[in-house]
Amino acid sequence: MDKVHKASRTLEITILSAENLSLNRKSIKKNAYVIARVDPTNFGSTTAGFEGGSNPSWNEKLALDMSFQTRFITLEVKCKTSSGDRVVGTASLPLSDILGDYTPESCLHFLSYRLRDSRGEKNGIINVSARVKVPVESMSPAVTENPVRSGCSSSWKQPALGVPVGHQKSYYGGGVARGVPIWS
Repeated sequence: MDKVHKASRTLEITILSAENLSLNRKSIKKNAYVIARVDPTNFGSTTAGFEGGSNPSWNEKLALDMSFQTRFITLEVKCKTSSGDRVVGTASLPLSDILGDYTPESCLHFLSYRLRDSRGEKNGIINVSARVKVPVESMSPAVTENPVRSGCSSSWKQPALGVPVGHQKSYYGGGVARGVPIWS
């Protein structure tokens, strides 16, 4: 019996850094880390940062499988303390910030989000880069070699994949979309 193929895609998110983190209104000294959650059972985590204090830097890449129905990724910054792990702040990353508009699905986006503590107050910023990795089997056209196989195979070229943009200049860094959606 064939296995049922579950439609999904992979989010590749790099947790870059955070700024102005505090716990109980005091700057964090060390041991901050980030958990990126698709749902309660599907998540990835960075290692605890021992340097950087209230401005830690991780630069760690996480790959998370997600269904096509996923709308948000939750980013949760935590700190290891003597009394256990404490939540410093949380942010929601809407997938519409990565998908949509006129950029290809696999385009790399640099984003920053406001963190909120458990009381809903501002508590720093988290900086990430993210892209959705498109499965090779879902890309079209599926042809990867010359279908005719006669004398002129060296002149045949594989069709380009992506969004055709003509011969316009790129004002956006050549395939990298940049955005800073910070809400107050």
